[in-house]
Amino acid sequence: MPRSTNAPASRSRRKRMLLKAKGFRGKRSTNYRYAKDAIYKAQTWAYRDRKNRKRTFRNLWVQRINAACRSRDITYSRFVEGLKHLGVDLDRKVLSDLAIHDGVAFDELVAQAKQGLEAKATAA
Repeated sequence: MPRSTNAPASRSRRKRMLLKAKGFRGKRSTNYRYAKDAIYKAQTWAYRDRKNRKRTFRNLWVQRINAACRSRDITYSRFVEGLKHLGVDLDRKVLSDLAIHDGVAFDELVAQAKQGLEAKATAA
């Protein structure tokens, strides 16, 4: 019985890998052996960095909120504490956007946070 190599499936598998390696430099884009290793490494980093991107953006939002709060005589942690006590449930992305684009609304939030801190102090 003749040897079967499953040529169509093997060819399509290799072609799929080489299409993913399009844009790589040198042998990493043309030779299957090197493209396979490059793709595995690239996909590993891509998975890791999708998680890191969320972390990085959250840090950026916190920095922006902190800068806006400090210009209004309150720290970031006290601001968030006051909002949490009042039950204001805005995420950091929205707060950062308000701090940048809508200063009047952010001023109102800061005033509410200060009131929430005072209410918390009197309750305790």
